[in-house]
Amino acid sequence: MTLSRVAAIVLVGLVWLAPDLGARAQTFPALTGRVVDQAGVLDGAARSRLDSKLAEFESKTTTQLVVATLASLQGYEIADYGYRLGRHWGIGQKGTNNGAILIVAPKDRAVRIEVGYGLEGKLTDAVSRLIIENSILPRFRANDIPGGIERGLDDIIQVLSGDAEEFKKRAAARPLPTTQEGLGSFLPIAIFFGIWLLMYLRARRRRRSRWGGWIFPGGGGGWSSGWGGGGWSSGSGGGFGGGFSGGGGSFGGGGASGRW
Repeated sequence: MTLSRVAAIVLVGLVWLAPDLGARAQTFPALTGRVVDQAGVLDGAARSRLDSKLAEFESKTTTQLVVATLASLQGYEIADYGYRLGRHWGIGQKGTNNGAILIVAPKDRAVRIEVGYGLEGKLTDAVSRLIIENSILPRFRANDIPGGIERGLDDIIQVLSGDAEEFKKRAAARPLPTTQEGLGSFLPIAIFFGIWLLMYLRARRRRRSRWGGWIFPGGGGGWSSGWGGGGWSSGSGGGFGGGFSGGGGSFGGGGASGRW
């Protein structure tokens, strides 16, 4: 099946489901610190150890790394949920977008490394996949979720501390993703543009306005600052957990996902 046919199928499905899109609000946990354990899979000692490691790394590099364990993906694919979460929290510094999130959804048996724009050159999709498959998933399959999270973070820190080229070589030696995996990375983009198109057309019908450029419904022209109902946010995550907050970084879907 070609990508154009997949996109067409996605758009047809969105048209069919359009009346329900507004009711399916996406929500995110509060950014309470560098470790947000909504799923409750980490004990106090593990949370403290991870938080100290991430705080030390940020103090040396300004790069923000966050761990998020989720009670549920609310029916979304983890890739779709992940980059929206990154934008909502604003992980990374504004301008450099040097943030990343290790996301674990135990109930959905899904994991993702979500990478901010500024780190995509080092923490590439292939390197993220390598870390997930070699370091995280084997431990998760052995029911050692804390161990998988910590080992994954150690690898991410190692990549961003200067070993990116070595990890890239190791990732390049692995087999290429299958066609189905490639389609999986394309679908969130197709869905996003499908939703945008539906919202634009519905708003255009309501206003009976002429085409005036690239706009989002609800704005007066240009890009709107965010989605309503728990959607995107381009600002900081706010002050939580002893003053920690996102720095205003942004995400565009870079990274990799896995299941166990």
